[in-house]
Amino acid sequence: MSKEIDDYIQQGIYGDKQTKPDERRKYLGTLRERIVIVLTQSQVREAGIYKQVIDAYKENRKAHLYLNGNMSYSELSKYTKAAGDYSIEYTIVTNKEYNSEIGLVLAYDHAIDKEDIYVHKETVKPKQIKSKDKKGAFTIFSNVFKRGSQ
Repeated sequence: MSKEIDDYIQQGIYGDKQTKPDERRKYLGTLRERIVIVLTQSQVREAGIYKQVIDAYKENRKAHLYLNGNMSYSELSKYTKAAGDYSIEYTIVTNKEYNSEIGLVLAYDHAIDKEDIYVHKETVKPKQIKSKDKKGAFTIFSNVFKRGSQ
C-alpha cells in the first residue's frame, strides 16, 4: 500500500511518468512510431521548402507539426506558413535542457510505424547546356574559331 502512496506523491510532484523520455526529447515530444516525416535543423535552415514535406502535408492533413523552438522563427516560418495552407496545426517545442538535432516533425497522436521517416536530399546531375549568353558570346567565339581554321 505504501508503494501506491509513494507513486501517487511522486506523480503529484513530477507529473505522469512518460514512456521513452529520451525518444520524446529527440523527436520534439512525440514517439518515433507516430512520425510521418522528419527534418534535421540544418535541413530546415536551407533555402526553400523540401518537396517531400509538402507532399507529407497534403497526404497527412490530420497529423500535427512539431517545430524545434531552439531555432529562429524566421527559419521555421516557411514551414508554418505551408502548414497553414493545408490546415495542419503546429506546435513550437522549446526544451531549454536539451537541444535536439531535429528541426521539424510531422506526426500523428497514434502509431503508424512508418519505416523511413528521414528526408534524404536527392542529387540531380547537372545537364550540359549549349546555349549562348545574353550578348551572343557563343556565336562570337564560334565565328572566331571558324575563321582561324580556314
